[in-house]
Amino acid sequence: MPYDINVRVRYAETDQMGVVYHSNYLVYFEIGRTEMMRASGISYAELEERGYVLAVVESSMKHTGSAKYDDLLTVRTWLRQVTKTRLRFEYAVMRGGDVLTSGQTALAFLSRADNMRPVRAPEDVHVNASKACEPE
Repeated sequence: MPYDINVRVRYAETDQMGVVYHSNYLVYFEIGRTEMMRASGISYAELEERGYVLAVVESSMKHTGSAKYDDLLTVRTWLRQVTKTRLRFEYAVMRGGDVLTSGQTALAFLSRADNMRPVRAPEDVHVNASKACEPE
């Protein structure tokens, strides 16, 4: 199932035209991803304590509308693919029922102890992520 979280647009996230600056959608994606993972029993903070980090290795966005200051947005997040070394998420940022931006990110597991080299996900994380995964 997708995971939804609401985000209110702050003034600092807008440009001179009064709309959300495009790079802020990646921040909204991160909020959705982080909270979805937390709800699935996978905490970024705990992963880092265990010596792992998740690095964004791919991202894309498609904008079909504009959010403005003080809009209440819903960030809908799906975990679409889980491998031993990566997670792929998809997102829809909506105002009401209208999708303003959609996108995806792929994240790779890295080891702090091994000079940030790619590694396999911890088994418990892989299991929890697999349970939360909703393939296309």
